[in-house]
Amino acid sequence: MLKGRIHSLETFGTVDGPGIRFVLFMQGCLLRCQYCHNADTLSLTDGKEVTLEEVLSEIEPYLNYYRSSGGGLTVSGGEATLQAPFVTELFREVKKRWNLHTTLDTNGYNDGDKIRDLLDVTDLVLLDLKHIDNEKHIKLTGRPNDRMLKMARWLSLHERNMWIRHVLVPGINDDEQDLFNLGKFIGSLQGVEKFEILPYHQMGVFKWKELGWDYELEGVPSPTAEEVERAYRIIEEGRKQGALIKQ
Repeated sequence: MLKGRIHSLETFGTVDGPGIRFVLFMQGCLLRCQYCHNADTLSLTDGKEVTLEEVLSEIEPYLNYYRSSGGGLTVSGGEATLQAPFVTELFREVKKRWNLHTTLDTNGYNDGDKIRDLLDVTDLVLLDLKHIDNEKHIKLTGRPNDRMLKMARWLSLHERNMWIRHVLVPGINDDEQDLFNLGKFIGSLQGVEKFEILPYHQMGVFKWKELGWDYELEGVPSPTAEEVERAYRIIEEGRKQGALIKQ
């Protein structure tokens, strides 16, 4: 029997895709982002094993809310694509039973061709692009960014709908040239329905301390409204440049 390892679930999510959504947080991630606010989802062996039917039984009582709001099911993490076979079958089943909208929240650290079965039953991809500069990305996450950028290009080439999200951290990924280059890359893509800046916050620091880990961004402030607006402006300038090149 196919099982997945989950961290938690949310029945009335409103930020991880359109409408009201059931959000399933999978356990396990290969990145070690310095600002991760779900550090307790990183371990590949923690969490709870569940079957498809157990998850479906959690979704069913709230179907009217999801349907009436234009919402559906979002699978997040951790990193959901590490358990692609389970998520694929879950998406297939919710479509077969209830025709629910499906959203995959991913850091993109996978190969589009390898998880094509999953992407074929995914209506929307929420793709987190953490840093456009590779060396700075390695410092921030512990991994290079080539696979994330390749995933973005794969989604673009295969005409998949995506929202791109970027956590803005003062002094880490707010350099003007980096923001412009990020916008330029986004502008070169097809299928980007929405771009969101997520202001960095410290709400996950206590989880790091509970795990006994040093929090490397201790003392880094959240960006101000003006800093967020500046980032949007620079990224938009880059997007226009990227769109011209695309043409």
